[in-house]
Amino acid sequence: MNKHTSVLFDLDGTLLDTANDLGEALNYVLKNKGLKPVDREKYRPIASDGAKGLLELGFGERLSEFDFDALRLEFLNYYEQNIAVHTDLYPNIEKLLFTLNEINIPWGIVTNKPEYLSKILVPKFPQFDQCRTLIAGDTLPQRKPHPAPILFACKEMGSDPEKCIYVGDAPRDIEAGNRANMYTIIAQWGYILDINECKHWQADAITLNPLDILATIK
Repeated sequence: MNKHTSVLFDLDGTLLDTANDLGEALNYVLKNKGLKPVDREKYRPIASDGAKGLLELGFGERLSEFDFDALRLEFLNYYEQNIAVHTDLYPNIEKLLFTLNEINIPWGIVTNKPEYLSKILVPKFPQFDQCRTLIAGDTLPQRKPHPAPILFACKEMGSDPEKCIYVGDAPRDIEAGNRANMYTIIAQWGYILDINECKHWQADAITLNPLDILATIK
């Protein structure tokens, strides 16, 4: 296998475990509407789908009774004010990023999270200080699974896409990476509901340990 010279990561469910803060935002909105909260084990696998996926989960068939845009705004406002209360790095991510920095491998983040939230969240973690690029869901007209965001991130880092790794925990991550001719790795530690299903995403590799990524680096 050819070695690679740069790495791009998804954010939620790959670098950061943001599920509990997102779930708190969902349950805040549900409580305000007189509805029952969603248990942690039910909202965690949906966390990568953001406000839309979580609101659909929480409201279910009753979603059509409400103004979705108003619900989403309420969700995002609460989340913005409580964005890193329960959020933390996944195990071994700090060591992985430290090692990439030590061996001068440029790395960045490509997420579908809104840009304004991404730019609030990422600086709260000093481990991300050497992140070369941060491309969010609304940075460009396209978002994952379109390859444009990760190709744009490569351009910002001065990296060859065919020598770049893309790591994510959702089908849209792997599709985007594959469409950009990148080496794709499934972050099995993330928000994956069915481990067997992710075997069909056509990724180049699946790993439970972020440090395994280093074996693909030059």
